[in-house]
Amino acid sequence: MTKWTLGIIGGSGLYQVPGIANGRWETITSPWGVPSDQVFRGQLAGVDVVFLPRHGRGHRLGPTQLNYRANIDVMKRAGVTDILSLSACGSLKEEMAPGDFVLADQFIDRTFAREKSFYGEGVVAHVSMAHPVSSRLAGIAADESEALGVRTHRGGTYIAMEGPQFSSLAESNLYRSWGCAVIGMTNMPEAKLAREAEIPYATVAMVTDYDCWREEVAAVSVTDVMKVLHGNAEKAAGLVSRVAQRMSVAPRTADPDGIDTCLDHAIITAPQFRDAALVSQLDAVAGRVLRA
Repeated sequence: MTKWTLGIIGGSGLYQVPGIANGRWETITSPWGVPSDQVFRGQLAGVDVVFLPRHGRGHRLGPTQLNYRANIDVMKRAGVTDILSLSACGSLKEEMAPGDFVLADQFIDRTFAREKSFYGEGVVAHVSMAHPVSSRLAGIAADESEALGVRTHRGGTYIAMEGPQFSSLAESNLYRSWGCAVIGMTNMPEAKLAREAEIPYATVAMVTDYDCWREEVAAVSVTDVMKVLHGNAEKAAGLVSRVAQRMSVAPRTADPDGIDTCLDHAIITAPQFRDAALVSQLDAVAGRVLRA
């Protein structure tokens, strides 16, 4: 058993989490480059929390400009055991209305301009993404979202687009035909990298709009999104507090989905052929297995 350290990645509209005790901004250096911002470290309900504003304070970075690898690496270096991602999204289903929270359990990655793996030439690894979300963390978040009085949907496919533009009508209808539930711009490759770093990850997709498929409603605009964002951010802060309270009740046990040890058989490159420079970069992400 170990202590929980809850990592929170806050998306559009969520640039701080109120109520964190002993909070301080802390710079963590990553060999993968510059993360979105410093992390804000403190305690909620006695649980250690590490908050990272995904787009930086002041929303300085767009989805393509984010250094996803550095962001996950600094979370690992900060000792984070589990990551709760809070993200604005558009709905692709009538029943998922603005203001609802969706606990996505699957992803489709349509991004194309981002570094998507910590591994490559010199250290090759393949991790399973068949079930990309931590069932335990997602279950806790769903329970506490419902207890907060938020209309909550358990499960659904999140399709990640490159952005920064919103979808065309043809694209929106295509994604609906695939059965996707919500659309966003940031959870890929974030979820993939969290898995490669052996950090259980769950997404709370906070619906702000109906994308553009629902033609009886005006196509999505930033103005529409911002109106809902403010309400969602307040609910998200309450949710994070409740999740921390839930974690404070008992110590953390090993992840039931085996995510804590998913690298045990994932690294393919034989030790004598591994690139020393890349191994050095991977000291936080994969040090547990590379040092074995």
